[in-house]
Amino acid sequence: MHEAVHGIAAVRRVRDTSRAGRYHNRKFLAIAEELGLQQPGEPHPSSGFSSAELTPATQRRYRLTILRLQAALASHSVAMAADTARTFGGPAARHSLSTTGGRVRAICGCGRNVRIVSSVLARVPIVCGGCGKVFRVEDMAS
Repeated sequence: MHEAVHGIAAVRRVRDTSRAGRYHNRKFLAIAEELGLQQPGEPHPSSGFSSAELTPATQRRYRLTILRLQAALASHSVAMAADTARTFGGPAARHSLSTTGGRVRAICGCGRNVRIVSSVLARVPIVCGGCGKVFRVEDMAS
């Protein structure tokens, strides 16, 4: 909800923070209140109204969503605890044992191909300037 306040402020072109984004001002609080948040006490000296939290009514309204998010976070925590030796790097990461120094061959819809480090490809999609399709590791391209 906190980030939703920033999103609404951005769309409305409202400056909701100062001090390089650290201090959340009264404009932030006003939008937060529209979304069902409230400030639990006095503003923090350095972060302002950033600790706005759900009102009891908002908690009731989003009860099922909150429960689903809690379950998802619990599952994620269990999965991460069970696999501490690895980190998730996206689908291309499993191809990092390539003989080309960690580079994989990625192709797009029109058949162009590039050799790229799999961790770079896993971060964000790389789009072909010719066909507009995303480059994918060969066995994932279909």
